Amino acid sequence: MNQDQVKALLLDIEDCKTDFSVVFTGKKSGMVNGLYKPLTREILIHNKNFENEGQLVYTAIHEYAHHVHCERGAFVPGARAHTNEFWAIFHELLEKAEEKGSYENSFATDPEFVDMTKRIRAVMPENGRLMLDLGKLIAEAEALCRKRFVRFEDYLDRAIGVPRTSAGAAMKAYAYQIPADIGWDAMKVVSGIKKPDTRAVAIDAFKAGKSPESVKALVKSERPSDDPKARLDKERERLERTIHTLQDRLAMVESELSRIGDD
Repeated sequence: MNQDQVKALLLDIEDCKTDFSVVFTGKKSGMVNGLYKPLTREILIHNKNFENEGQLVYTAIHEYAHHVHCERGAFVPGARAHTNEFWAIFHELLEKAEEKGSYENSFATDPEFVDMTKRIRAVMPENGRLMLDLGKLIAEAEALCRKRFVRFEDYLDRAIGVPRTSAGAAMKAYAYQIPADIGWDAMKVVSGIKKPDTRAVAIDAFKAGKSPESVKALVKSERPSDDPKARLDKERERLERTIHTLQDRLAMVESELSRIGDD
């Protein structure tokens, strides 16, 4: 495939409002397979990195997802690029590409992958049941700590060595009776959702095969504004708060250095 063919493939997967260019660098990179430059809207692809066309297409879709992500909102220089919103867009584009036949999902067609996935999924319900059992026992331990007037956090830290976040997730999973068949990690995501209706949406999404990042983006309570100005205003406020905090910290450090110098 050449650069024009890759661009045509991407536009066929999902059209966009702003133009972009695809550039083959003709190089091999040990760091990255591709790069998106939002200010110039360039998708750079190190085309010497790949063993087959599928790898090239996957990278092109990944970088195109950055373009679509920036187009749907405001690009803020220095902001984190690989957000949950980005991964949701990327996985959505991959699914569209698979439906159109532009990209082959080897996980669904390769017999070895199919068998591997089947064996892993067979283990996941047991993995989830262990989480529910752990949550039940930790809830009992918390009740015992209250009864004996000792700190529950101290029990977690020193008696059983379970991280507090893991313990909390297990307890919520047990309290909410999250289905074990979605597996431990998916259960941890669902356990962090307070609203029952939203939890149900997340569970259905996991059962449908959605990725954790896609599910997090799906149930996110505060969706990013579609207005670029609003997003930039919000980012400016965040940066101003950070600058103010750093200025206060700098003043404290300079004061301490001055005191030490006087001594």
